[in-house]
Amino acid sequence: MLNEIAQCFTTVPPGVVVDATFGLGGHAKAILKANPSIQILGLDQDADAIANAERMIVDDASLRGRLTVRRVRFDSLNAVLEELSIKEISGALFDLGVSSPQLDIAERGFSYRNDGPLDMRMDQRGELSAADVVNSYQESELAGIITENADEKFARRIARAIVAARPISTTTHLAEVIVAAIPAPARRTGGHPAKRTFQAIRIEVNKELEILARALQVAIDATKVGGRVAVLTYHSGENRIVKQVFRSSEKDADEQKIGSPFVHESQLGTRRVHRVRVAQYPSEHEQTQNRRAKSARLRVIEKALAEARG
Repeated sequence: MLNEIAQCFTTVPPGVVVDATFGLGGHAKAILKANPSIQILGLDQDADAIANAERMIVDDASLRGRLTVRRVRFDSLNAVLEELSIKEISGALFDLGVSSPQLDIAERGFSYRNDGPLDMRMDQRGELSAADVVNSYQESELAGIITENADEKFARRIARAIVAARPISTTTHLAEVIVAAIPAPARRTGGHPAKRTFQAIRIEVNKELEILARALQVAIDATKVGGRVAVLTYHSGENRIVKQVFRSSEKDADEQKIGSPFVHESQLGTRRVHRVRVAQYPSEHEQTQNRRAKSARLRVIEKALAEARG
């Protein structure tokens, strides 16, 4: 949803927009092109993403002075803002999930389609790997993780099969175990049978849901009036957290945070507000061109001055 995200930041106030999941930098470049009055602070815990960003700055003169990157997890946003003496931001983008390079490089261990070691660490410095989760967690722990992080209805069967097949050291071996544990009729629908379990293990390895709410709240609190926070989610667990944080933010007595996926109108001195919590979806064309986009949901919240209270 590159165009939709770029559009989201075209009218934010001048200043810094945080790309909390920098990845290959495609969103950051689109945002910079769409709004010449802002700079990007890119965060990513993946060493490859930061190395790529540093090459981008060297190779593209237009990015110098407009792009700053830090290798941190996005729940360190507050510390980075303090380090850089940034008191307010013009907005933030969180593109949750796995980047294409992480999926496509077999050695990173994220993909059930490519044979590689069971790794799944977004930050290669992390101690916990997918191999640790798969081979050391108790069956009940595995079942709970697969249920909570992926809404997998066959979680208990899959957890039991994983424990019985230990030790498991590769992604393809794990995928085979998962597929065999799922009843044959269920394998024929909903994409690859191992998709949800791989997602659940990845979320556990990287503690993705644990850090999301507080990172979003930091971003919203730091955003200036007229700024926006946009979040791309890819599964129900992330989506629930984003909706909860956005809904909670609307209760702030001093500020209004307005859920507005491109449906509000702003004019000098006036603002028509539409409280909208529905998500925006990728176009049919994008879903056809990119199968990974099919599960994407975009939610946007804008900070506005509170209405005068009598």
